[in-house]
Amino acid sequence: MSTTPRISANDLALFMVSSDTARLGIIKRSYSPPTYITMRYTDARKVIKAHLSDISRNVNPLNQAEVMFQQRTTDNALTSLKQEDALKSIEVIQALRAMQNQLAGYNFTSAPQSQPKLILSGVTVSVRADLWSHGSSRGVDQIGGAILRMTQDDADTPNAISKRKEMGVYVATLLRMHLDQNNPTNNTPTNRLCMSIDVQHGKVFLAPNSNTRRMKDLQAACQVISALWGKV
Repeated sequence: MSTTPRISANDLALFMVSSDTARLGIIKRSYSPPTYITMRYTDARKVIKAHLSDISRNVNPLNQAEVMFQQRTTDNALTSLKQEDALKSIEVIQALRAMQNQLAGYNFTSAPQSQPKLILSGVTVSVRADLWSHGSSRGVDQIGGAILRMTQDDADTPNAISKRKEMGVYVATLLRMHLDQNNPTNNTPTNRLCMSIDVQHGKVFLAPNSNTRRMKDLQAACQVISALWGKV
């Protein structure tokens, strides 16, 4: 339990699209997180970050990773959870290949594991960019960030699709706010380079050009989280 209100970027994005009852559950889970968390897609994330950071986007490391994960699925020395993670990681690698054209126009570099936290209305928000994205406009060097979303849900209803999009846009907006507070460079943060990459669904969600309302909504949500911290 933490006396300081804190929440992950993904949970805050989920908070923004949830019912009041579900929001209370998110606050409670953030206040008392499980003591043991299974980390999925850890190796797949490393492979994807390395691939997208490679200016040539060489597919050979992706192919080699897929073979490695395939071997893990039948390795009896591994736990069933690790075998399942390997199977899911193969799906992620294959999904990434299918969205190469969408990502071709971006120049990425790997972001460090340790990054400063975003502070919103007294709440510590864990916004960890997987990648920095770089560009320029009218001679001005610009920077953005990308967070990889690996998980797959089976729901493909209009409501589920809309919810994933809203969450992706909120995560991209949090990345922009993260860079406004914690820019690791002298480059200018820009919305067009801040994104959530939903690998399994093949979607890239960018921070909208007009984002003031979303930023204010996120700050207001954090005021609610702070007020209810430890009380639900």
